[in-house]
Amino acid sequence: MSGETDRPLVVEGLTKAFGSVVANDDVSFTVSEGEVFGFLGPNGAGKSTTIRLLLGLLKPTSGTARVLGADIRDEAALTAAKRRIGYLPANLAFDEGVTGEAVLDYHAAMKGGSRRAELLELFTPPIERPVRDYSTGNRRMLGLVQAFMHDPDLVIMDEPTAGLDPLKQEAFNEFVRDERERGTTVFFSSHVLSEVRRVCDRVGILRAGALVELEDVEALLHRGGKHVRAHADDAAVETIAGLDGVIDPERFAEGVQFIYAGDVNALLRELAAHDIRDVEIGEPPLEDVFAHYYGSEGTADGEREGAGDGAGPADV
Repeated sequence: MSGETDRPLVVEGLTKAFGSVVANDDVSFTVSEGEVFGFLGPNGAGKSTTIRLLLGLLKPTSGTARVLGADIRDEAALTAAKRRIGYLPANLAFDEGVTGEAVLDYHAAMKGGSRRAELLELFTPPIERPVRDYSTGNRRMLGLVQAFMHDPDLVIMDEPTAGLDPLKQEAFNEFVRDERERGTTVFFSSHVLSEVRRVCDRVGILRAGALVELEDVEALLHRGGKHVRAHADDAAVETIAGLDGVIDPERFAEGVQFIYAGDVNALLRELAAHDIRDVEIGEPPLEDVFAHYYGSEGTADGEREGAGDGAGPADV
């Protein structure tokens, strides 16, 4: 790549307001070729609005983005670029009365379907049946096939594993890792943190429409401290809870567990002075890292639903 402008996704000060509600607030980031980028945040944080802006389904209030080199404000250029983009919306608005095969035929006529057979072996929607008979998981698998079957350079997905059973979720994760090896760029929004850790190279964390963190997944976990579980008597537990760097200590029957944000060697030296029967130290759950940015909030303010969630002709 000769420079930042050549990257598949370049977002610069992207802002979208719906009246007094700011859904995207000066969002900027880039995604490199062959990178798997996770866009994180609870429902309402602004993730879907960002995706709709990137696909030209909404117009930005200010700022812009370039998608495969096309400025999202240039309708003709973005339309041409969409031939090389796969899109999986959160809400799949397929025609209920047609079969899955007819849905794929329609998308293949628009953008090609060179990988259709391969994808149908991996994701197995019953394409001979009408979409109205599909479960949520089958709809999602049909959406995944249509998103990847034309072998796109960039795939943009909104909550891609929603409704998939655990086996299909793992199949999806392995497939995304393989796509990265092939050089496909993948951008997807999610609040399923375990899948993000399994497949993403970097993540952006969105809060109330603003990007509050942009980091490699492993670096994000490292900065989140260590998860420590110590089996100890009551006196030792009380001492541990008062140590510098101990965050959110939680008692259990035989001891205490907590996040430790300091030097682990210093912690071990401190623990050695107490009656500690056993200590387990590992990476913190990604949920704990996520909670650092959101506290106890279940959702963030700022996102309104807009048009264009379907996977029909108006999309890709």
